[in-house]
Amino acid sequence: MSEAAIVRQGDAVGRMNDGPAVEVVRRDGRNRRAVETRRKVIAAAKAMIAETSAAPTVVAVAKRADVSVRSVFQHFGDVESLFVTVLDSSLEELATPLSLPSGQPLAVRIDMIVQNMAEVFDKVVPLRVAAGQFVGHPGLLARAATSRQRLRDAAMTMFAPEFAILSEQTGEELADAIGAALSPEAWIVLRRRDGLSVERAKAVWRRTLTALMLHGVGMATAEAAE
Repeated sequence: MSEAAIVRQGDAVGRMNDGPAVEVVRRDGRNRRAVETRRKVIAAAKAMIAETSAAPTVVAVAKRADVSVRSVFQHFGDVESLFVTVLDSSLEELATPLSLPSGQPLAVRIDMIVQNMAEVFDKVVPLRVAAGQFVGHPGLLARAATSRQRLRDAAMTMFAPEFAILSEQTGEELADAIGAALSPEAWIVLRRRDGLSVERAKAVWRRTLTALMLHGVGMATAEAAE
């Protein structure tokens, strides 16, 4: 076999072996572009919601992210799906374990939970206001229910000594009251409707939670005396 033939055969084998590798590179390139497009769309939507407290249109997000409208629909399907994704991404960034001090005075524990909740809620106010555009959306309803349960669990853990002396019914009612008083909606009322500063709103929450906890303890004392 001639040297030329061997070289040609070697080249052919090389091209055959390179085929799948080239395809993998192409796929990886497409995947990277897709990931980057998704990141840009989410970042654009977050920024617009933070600025306006309203869910932006797909066209507006595409323009802000410098991508095509078609690309947005390919990744998210509709504006509701995009909003839910943005909400999840924002909550992930804010997710921090709640410190649950044991053996601390009631006032210290009250201040701790108020500080934690206020810090998170103040950052998600625009998202919660914007979510009002999608009332009844199953994904948002599920996330709201999960958020309420987490707040309830945190409160019952933080105030475990106080809940331990309550009857089951009184404990459930107190947990419901705390959930209503320290909800995202309650924070929006204080900050947006009433125009209170963060510190003033936290002071209101501390007074409210203190009153609820002392009333709960008082109820336990009264129940024990009967």
